[in-house]
Formats: sequence, structure tokens, C-alpha cells
Amino acid sequence: MATNERMLPIQPDKWTAEQKQAAEEFQAGRGYAVSGPFAVMMRSPEVMLRAKAMGDYLRFRNVLPKRVSEMVILITAREWTQQYEWSYHYGFALEAGLALPIIEAIAEGRRPDAMAEDEAAAYDFSNELHRTRRVSDRTYARALHLFGEQGIIDLTGVSGYYSLLAMMMNVARTQPDHGKAPPLERFPE
Repeated sequence: MATNERMLPIQPDKWTAEQKQAAEEFQAGRGYAVSGPFAVMMRSPEVMLRAKAMGDYLRFRNVLPKRVSEMVILITAREWTQQYEWSYHYGFALEAGLALPIIEAIAEGRRPDAMAEDEAAAYDFSNELHRTRRVSDRTYARALHLFGEQGIIDLTGVSGYYSLLAMMMNVARTQPDHGKAPPLERFPE
């Protein structure tokens, strides 16, 4: 497996006028400089800004409990073996109250043994969606009961949005910040 990054961050002195404007808008909204998947997407500033806008809602304001939302992000990072996303959201998940044994089970690609009802419903929904590309009636009904229709949309949106980010970084071979979290092992192919 190749590890050389294909798309290193573009240095600010090399930005086009459109890239500079996009970076300024990003920083004004997020409070930090373009990095990670957004640094990759700077090659298409409009894509980057539209992804940021979707992420502003899905990461920071969706209706799911924060620990559940972070768990879904970790599930998505695991499905894509996306090290950068995993390294960042590992700590965010712990801060949000997701239990370490749940995180460890997700990293190993297995269903955690002890989850709260909302965690189990979100886990099953997310895994079915990622692995079968659909959700069964039973799994849908359980998630609907716990999260409502907006929660179903947000749950699906978080999975889709973080899949987009994972695709961008896997294509670019974006490297994680080492030491933030134990790295994911690749699933057998």
C-alpha cells in the first residue's frame, strides 16, 4: 500500500484568488485554517465550501446525541479505513462520552458488546447502510422510534458526509497526525 501523499496542502502563496477567498471564508466560519479533507478540496474551492457548509450542520448541529454522532463518524472512518478522520474523531468520541470498549470494538470491525439503546440502533443502522447499501425495515423502525425522521436524515447524512471526506482523503492519501489515536488496521481484502 502506497503512503506518499498525492495532494499535499497547497501553500497560501500559491493559492489562486478563488482559493484565497475560499480559505478566508472557511477560517471565518470554522475559526481555524483549512486542513485535512478541506486542504485536499482546495483544488476545487466551491466543492470545499459546499462540503464545509454541509459539515457545519452535520458535525456541529445535527439532532443526534453527540456521542452517537461521533460513533457514526468512527464507524464511517472504520469502513473506509480512514486514518486522518479516525485520529481526530477518536478523541472527540471519548469527550462526548462514548465508552472506550465501544470505540475499540469499532476499530476491530466488530459489534460492541455493551451499548446504550440509541448507540445500538445507530450502530446497526450505520453498519447496514455502509455494508448492504440499504437499511432493513426492522432497523429503520428502531432508529425512527429513537431519533425521529429528522434523526434518520441526520444519521444518513453523517454517514454520507464522512464517506465523502474519507474518499477525498483516501484518494489524496492524506496522512493522520500520529499519536492522536491508535491507527486502524486495514480490513482483509
